[in-house]
Amino acid sequence: MEREIANFGLHMEVERNLSPNTRKNYISDLRQFKAFLDANNISAKIDDTEGMIDVDHMVIRAFLGSLYREKLKKVSISRKVTALRTFFNYLERKGKIKVNPGQMVQGPKIEKYVPQFLSVDEMFSLLGSKMPTSASGLRDRAIVELFYSSGIRLSELAGLNGSDIDYSQGLMKIRGKGKKERMVPVGDKAVAALKTYLEKRNEISPGNIRDGSDEAIFINTAGARLSTRSVARILDKVVLASGLGKKVSPHMLRHTFATHMMEAGADLRAIQEFLGHESLSTTQKYMSVTIGRLLQVYDKAHPKAGGDKSKKEGVHVGENDATEAK
Repeated sequence: MEREIANFGLHMEVERNLSPNTRKNYISDLRQFKAFLDANNISAKIDDTEGMIDVDHMVIRAFLGSLYREKLKKVSISRKVTALRTFFNYLERKGKIKVNPGQMVQGPKIEKYVPQFLSVDEMFSLLGSKMPTSASGLRDRAIVELFYSSGIRLSELAGLNGSDIDYSQGLMKIRGKGKKERMVPVGDKAVAALKTYLEKRNEISPGNIRDGSDEAIFINTAGARLSTRSVARILDKVVLASGLGKKVSPHMLRHTFATHMMEAGADLRAIQEFLGHESLSTTQKYMSVTIGRLLQVYDKAHPKAGGDKSKKEGVHVGENDATEAK
């Protein structure tokens, strides 16, 4: 089974073109399943004629039961079910097994996820926080501006090269999940922040930088590309300096970009293109957030909303006031 897991990893990279994170998670899930088999003396051997004799849907359900007992999150368990189904489907197409046992297993029902985002005022407070005027400070400001301006993913930002930015047209080439490329617009403020940073970029690591269009835009003191972890730490530092008093992740800035675009009337399909979502249903979660915000405003502002709260609170609403509230 270990050999087939390794072959499956190669299949995901070469034939499926899945992202490194997806490949890493799937391989980890499969090895966890194999460890469960070993711990319970269940043979994981794959016979070319008989397939996996000792592994059926009941074994997979027992594995999931152990995950529930460990109080693993439903979203993590659901991903492991997907990993097993995909792996067994791969083995079935190769003729290694006759039936995919994962197809008979139901994954957990995942709660609806509501994206967390910053308000416009909170976002402006973050962008307006004081940062050093040094090269590293200018780099940090450009990072935050770019997150909010484009809705870029953390890994996508860390992977940006000099040739990916068209400053004259305000466009940026992004290599997203599965190595798919897309072009997104970049706001004037973000472009200006990038230009200011790049003028002093060589001061971050004097003598250690190779200038070239294929080189990383965001670098550390050693002249190497910033890692995703380093970018996240930079954002933590900027958030702390802003005084927001809340945890802000790179993905929350992505949610903030999408939500603010939606609230301003942007087309759902356009936001899908900006974010690089393969499915429109993934983008539609921002619509539910926006509708929720509208309902809150309605309940607070309209005198007849929420069972006529104004009368219950003893507030008299005149005819002119009611007209303005509408």
